[in-house]
Amino acid sequence: MKISAATLEGVNQKFAIKEMDISDPVADEVLVEIAGVGLCHTDLAVQHGQLPFAFPGVVGHEGSGTVVAVGPDVTGIAVGDRVGATFNSCGECTQCNLGMPSYCVEFMARNFTGSRPDGSSPLSLDGGPVGSYFFGQSSFATHAIARERNVVKLVEGIALELAGPLGCGVQTGAGAVLRSLPCAKGESLLVVGGGSVGLSAVLGAVVREMGTIIVAEPVAARRELALSLGATHVIDPNDGLVSEQVRAVLPEGVNYAIDTTASVKVLTDVIAAMSQRGTVGMLGVPSDPTAELALGLLEIQARGLSFKGIVEGDSDPEAFIPELVQYHLEGRFPFDKLITKMPLSQINEAIEAQGRGEVLKVVLIP
Repeated sequence: MKISAATLEGVNQKFAIKEMDISDPVADEVLVEIAGVGLCHTDLAVQHGQLPFAFPGVVGHEGSGTVVAVGPDVTGIAVGDRVGATFNSCGECTQCNLGMPSYCVEFMARNFTGSRPDGSSPLSLDGGPVGSYFFGQSSFATHAIARERNVVKLVEGIALELAGPLGCGVQTGAGAVLRSLPCAKGESLLVVGGGSVGLSAVLGAVVREMGTIIVAEPVAARRELALSLGATHVIDPNDGLVSEQVRAVLPEGVNYAIDTTASVKVLTDVIAAMSQRGTVGMLGVPSDPTAELALGLLEIQARGLSFKGIVEGDSDPEAFIPELVQYHLEGRFPFDKLITKMPLSQINEAIEAQGRGEVLKVVLIP
């Protein structure tokens, strides 16, 4: 069938809306009519050549919508189901069997190669293959092929077009607090970066009933939003070292920190803000894949510090996305306050607006 999709022709090119063909679902695949798809930094990492992908290609990995067809091996998803799509994983390796699919041994191959494992693509343009299967979905389009394994049923009550970011950015931030780190009621948290991932961590900290929630963010409007979502303190990194500003609030430092910048300079400062036996969780993706962080071994030992890399909030989406939806329906997790809707046809304008900090998380509507 014919679909429309926002297509990248190459590195640093703008997206162009093109009509192309999508195949019927095979094996364990499902065809989803997209209601909305979040715009994420990882999509832009492909655009700027920071992640490998096949061009011309269709990215987009925070899609949600309605299933309109299923492959012959699908057993748990039916036509008409409302679903959110998330990252892809093999389902067979040790980490997948432990309920930690974000550390699947085939994560890179399943999410970034631009094709099915057999090398074929469900998308074609003028008879030639198009890079697809980005995070198992490529959902910057009116329709997307995904696998039964990487879609999650959504209950009635949640706005279908807004649910897509639960599959990546929102679950990453919230999961860092609710799954990755042993954050407890009354403890303290520093969130570095008030974008959608960082503020999703704030929402998770509120659910966890943490005592002190500090957000470091240079954009004033985002600091104000952080306070409205439950942060107890906000600081501006332009006003001086984050560590000094944190210790003005908590002289002994914070128990946990979540960094969304992956900046060596920022992380060095964050470590200085930690309490004894504090833990730093890194969610951001470094712009330089060869970047290295120097850690003083004696300091780590003497202070009992821990540093943890976090992918997708350590989420098992089949269980964690419904958990977040339930919190949302109870009024405890208002992630919709992070979202601005824009037409898919305005994807380039949305990227510019998000880059300027005018909007936090754009959801594109086909």
